[in-house]
Amino acid sequence: MNHLHQLHCQTYSEGSLSLSDEACQAYLKDFPHWQLGQNPKHIFREFKFDNYYQTIAFVNALAFMAHREDHHPDLEVHYDRCRVQYSTHSVKGLSLNDFICAAQLDAIFSGN
Repeated sequence: MNHLHQLHCQTYSEGSLSLSDEACQAYLKDFPHWQLGQNPKHIFREFKFDNYYQTIAFVNALAFMAHREDHHPDLEVHYDRCRVQYSTHSVKGLSLNDFICAAQLDAIFSGN
């Protein structure tokens, strides 16, 4: 596993540069369950669970992490799954914060 799960998010001001396509592809090599989306550029992953209770427990743990990191994903919540999508609005694309949070989720929920 990469070291990103040990890092913390930083604040990016409006107009800061997003990661290049090459950097995004390089980071994604360490995230086999995450996919790259476009318009605007984002990364996403679907986490699967046995039931609604487990799904909501995951959402609550994710909310705690997002609050701690001050970096909040878009969520699509269903009975037995949750789609998590990260992007950094201030850079209008992807930043290191998105991969830090993806790494933290993968470290916590490696069984999914």
